Amino acid sequence: MLPMSLALEKTGTSALISEKLVGGLGEYGPLVLMAGIYFTTSLLTMFISNTATAVLVAPIALQSALTIGVSPYPFLLAVTVAASMCFASPFSTPPNALVMSAGKYTFMDYVKVGLPLQIIMGVVMIFVLPLIFPF
Repeated sequence: MLPMSLALEKTGTSALISEKLVGGLGEYGPLVLMAGIYFTTSLLTMFISNTATAVLVAPIALQSALTIGVSPYPFLLAVTVAASMCFASPFSTPPNALVMSAGKYTFMDYVKVGLPLQIIMGVVMIFVLPLIFPF
């Protein structure tokens, strides 16, 4: 995914996606834009690995923060945390996959328990990250 991320950056696709995000959510403020990036990362992490998601979304988050003129630290940490906290899928992180067979869990077990937890953690992190790393 590193070459894919570099390709997205060099072709201008990251900048294009960032412009669309800023155009749609940037007018509501940095908190809403960061929430959009957080939940986009969280959604992507359910389908591809957390590392790959972080590599793909980080340049978009960085460009979005720079476009609206705020510190990129809370945006990049939002990507990091969102990619790390995928509880709704066994495919996102190796520990989720490791305990699946040992605990005889099904995919729906992850969705039932993990999705509400993932949403709660997302809402909490959206408000905590700017307190620790101000815009």
